Amino acid sequence: METISNILFWISNGLLVPVVVLLLLFMAKALLLAATFFGEFHRRKTILSQTAFLDSGDAAKVVSALLAFSGQSSSGKPTAYLKALAALGEHRQNAPYCERVVANYEVDAAKELSGSRILVKLGPMLGLMGTLIPMGPALVGLATGDISSMAYNMQVAFATTVVGMVIAAIGVATLQVRQRWYARELNNLEYVRQLLTQNDEN
Repeated sequence: METISNILFWISNGLLVPVVVLLLLFMAKALLLAATFFGEFHRRKTILSQTAFLDSGDAAKVVSALLAFSGQSSSGKPTAYLKALAALGEHRQNAPYCERVVANYEVDAAKELSGSRILVKLGPMLGLMGTLIPMGPALVGLATGDISSMAYNMQVAFATTVVGMVIAAIGVATLQVRQRWYARELNNLEYVRQLLTQNDEN
């Protein structure tokens, strides 16, 4: 039994360095995500002004504005949402293709949100692992009277916990806001698709 316990102890201690490295990588990814999130926030203000015609209750005006919009969308680097709107306008007479455009955008949105979801799930997991692994050596140091070793291991344990929670907090904040963004855009695309279908039937 003692041999098994020693093997588990060695495996646990061997995981500390990979866990700390992964925490640092996820922390860098979280900071990068936060920076791109604020850039995306400002960019969406411009997108809202460009697609303000969707708020019109007149279907004919929405369709005519969409056709004019799709003709201007080739310039610059439009986002996936603007590309989807332009594709709906260009292929308005092809109902299956329009359905495919909306479905593909939903898949792309889920892919974009996966980065935040990974941070939410793995941040606390790695933080907990980084907390529990140094506790073994800390208890050994306490038992042997090695206070400096115990203090160092406790410092590592607390630091990894804080970093893991910060990663998860950034992931949760960006995930909640971006989910609302993509849900609204998906709703707009479905609304436009239905308007185009009704317009062709009439």
